Amino acid sequence: MATHRTFIATYIMGSGRNGTLYTGVTANLVARVWKHKNHAFLGFTDDHDCTRLLWFERHAWVTAAIRREKRIKTWLRDWKLALIERENPQWLDLAADWYPENDPVWIPPDEPD
Repeated sequence: MATHRTFIATYIMGSGRNGTLYTGVTANLVARVWKHKNHAFLGFTDDHDCTRLLWFERHAWVTAAIRREKRIKTWLRDWKLALIERENPQWLDLAADWYPENDPVWIPPDEPD
């Protein structure tokens, strides 16, 4: 897996081990995950508490990332679980240490619209 620096990515957020899954795509993974963790998106991820980054894949082109996202969204749940298990068998939140939560002056990076 790649690092969490700003890059185009397809990703899977989850509510916990074997919980609700959400697949998405972004040009700024750090900012997007911050928004999921802070419930900035009303709707599915907020309703189902999908705040844990369980898997991500770096892409050079946004078209490739979108294509991968759409492909994963058609997969059976078992296939998505296997993808997560292969890369993250303990179902750790891959972004658990990305944000200095105790730093009052830290601001998450902007995400392009």
